[in-house]
Amino acid sequence: MISPLRLTVLSPVKTLLDVADVAWLQVRLADGAGLGIYPGHAPLIAETISAPLRYATAEGEQQLELAAGILHITLERVWLLTAGATAELAPSATEADSELARFDRLAGALLTTLDAAPAPEAAGD
Repeated sequence: MISPLRLTVLSPVKTLLDVADVAWLQVRLADGAGLGIYPGHAPLIAETISAPLRYATAEGEQQLELAAGILHITLERVWLLTAGATAELAPSATEADSELARFDRLAGALLTTLDAAPAPEAAGD
């Protein structure tokens, strides 16, 4: 009998996912093709693009948005090495609002400083 797969997704900073008993998974390869991986899949190393990783366990189907990376398949394990989950790579709405508020504060402080500075004297006076 073929053993279920173990799926591990690693970023440079942390393990994003480590799931045992994966029935199947789907990834999108760099050439644009989708790849379905089931237990017993032949070993493979391939480049992936930023796309959803879909997989199924006894709990049901799951999805994780991932940045581009490298896929490594062995007989009982699938490794994905990626820059991270795209949700982690993109700032959240709260972070974006925070950055916008920070920019507005800095721009306001700069304008106040410029308004308070004495006007430069004209050349030749």
